[in-house]
Amino acid sequence: MKSVDSVLREATHTLTFAGCDTPRLDAEVLLAHVLGQDRAWLYAHPEHLPSPRQLSAYRALVSRRAKREPVAYLTGHKEFFGLDFVVTPDVLVPRPETELLVEQALGWAERVPAPLTIADVGTGSGAIAVTLAVHLPGALVVATDTSPAALALARRNAARHGVAGRVHCVQGDLLAPLAGGFSLVVANPPYLSPADLAAAPPEVARWEPRAALDGGPDGLATIRRLLAVASDRLRPDGALLMEIGAGQGAEVLALARRHFPQATVEIAKDYAGLDRMLFLRS
Repeated sequence: MKSVDSVLREATHTLTFAGCDTPRLDAEVLLAHVLGQDRAWLYAHPEHLPSPRQLSAYRALVSRRAKREPVAYLTGHKEFFGLDFVVTPDVLVPRPETELLVEQALGWAERVPAPLTIADVGTGSGAIAVTLAVHLPGALVVATDTSPAALALARRNAARHGVAGRVHCVQGDLLAPLAGGFSLVVANPPYLSPADLAAAPPEVARWEPRAALDGGPDGLATIRRLLAVASDRLRPDGALLMEIGAGQGAEVLALARRHFPQATVEIAKDYAGLDRMLFLRS
């Protein structure tokens, strides 16, 4: 029999050797998940003896994590903007940098008249769509994706957070299945180039869905297609917010100005000072 403290030290060593960036944190999150507790409980009960079944389940998860499978896929959950989302390998793991897009969208929404109609392009887990619906009670959100599995998960997360009646999931490519003008279009499209994918950590390159990552030869293929069709779906007083890759700002700015010559366009940087988002106001 081994205590919580002992199995955590063992798992941390394993994950350190495997090259994980946050081995102790990963070990704690996985053990808390297996025990049905939070991480604070682990610190309060270092002497606790997990059952043989719990130890077996934990070691299996640690073994999978050592192969660099994302923690979120192992636990089936990921926090985004203070909300808990169910995630599976069918979708990208929601990332902290994408929270900047939500912050900007909420800030913009405070300054425009209701009612708000929002299109979330390539919704994946529904993290952006659901978060916006939760924080904008009067908004109607339409979420698109080409993946039926992703849409099923987005619907599940919308129901989980009580906004299923205002988040409508539609299968299709980009904005193709949608008609009419939207107050706001948001997107976290694929924007990695082959070089980016080759340099990505195993958690990304080996485990996350390639279709949600691969932006074509220069990383801009999907961004180009979205900007080309967005002008027909955006209201005259609307806005478009789109996550981009670090270093893509100048090229995306030029593309946006080509398709929206009368719009106000800017590139927002993340907290590390890297290009992170296109902000376009028509």
